[in-house]
Amino acid sequence: MNRTELREAIATETGLSGAQADQALTAVLDAITGALAKGDKVTLPGFGTFETRERSARQGRNPQTGEAIDIAASTAPAFKAGSALKKAVSSS
Repeated sequence: MNRTELREAIATETGLSGAQADQALTAVLDAITGALAKGDKVTLPGFGTFETRERSARQGRNPQTGEAIDIAASTAPAFKAGSALKKAVSSS
């Protein structure tokens, strides 16, 4: 499912127009993105949790040359599925 299909599903489910559904989807995604950028965790009970995780600096290898390279520390977004989502997916 891509963004357009998700927008259409929201519009069908809620009775909103396509433009209103797109605004709602954009608002939700912007809110999640903003919270993660501030370092906050976003928990949607039954669905899952969006959070950030710290990745420490490490050494890697260039696969073409085998040369050692330094990989800087970084912060990455992560998602942990909730129990209801896991159950819904595994029963499919």
